[in-house]
Amino acid sequence: MRKILSAILFLVISSPFGLADPTAWHVMVPDPKGKQLKATLTFDDAKQAVEIRPVKGDAVEIPYGQIDKCSYEFTKQHRAAPGTVVMIASAGTGAIAMLTRSRSHWLEIDYHDQELPKAFVVRMDKRDYLNILDAVKAHTGKEPEILGNAKKR
Repeated sequence: MRKILSAILFLVISSPFGLADPTAWHVMVPDPKGKQLKATLTFDDAKQAVEIRPVKGDAVEIPYGQIDKCSYEFTKQHRAAPGTVVMIASAGTGAIAMLTRSRSHWLEIDYHDQELPKAFVVRMDKRDYLNILDAVKAHTGKEPEILGNAKKR
């Protein structure tokens, strides 16, 4: 009985520390060489800014007041890669992989910094992109523009 009570007490005390911030998501951002790096996208209402913190490199902070517009678009591409050709010869699974298409979800934040127009692009995870688009509207007040042939939610 004592072990159960101590376990429950531990869970109650540690639960606020285990909860993730609902306004922070894992995204991918391009580095200067064009490779994609893992990053964290956060809407910080205390600072009134969108923060993008890459694993490597400098963080970017965009104040809500400097955001001109936000745009959402997705891209589709075949999953053909050099390794897939080898897989075709082995088990035929490469042919199936080549027939499928991957979808990438992109958020572009257009803003101005000292009267210079700038843009920042992040690739969102397929499980989070709807929540991120809702957070953009809720925190910045800007409705994300849906580009291309993406259907509205």
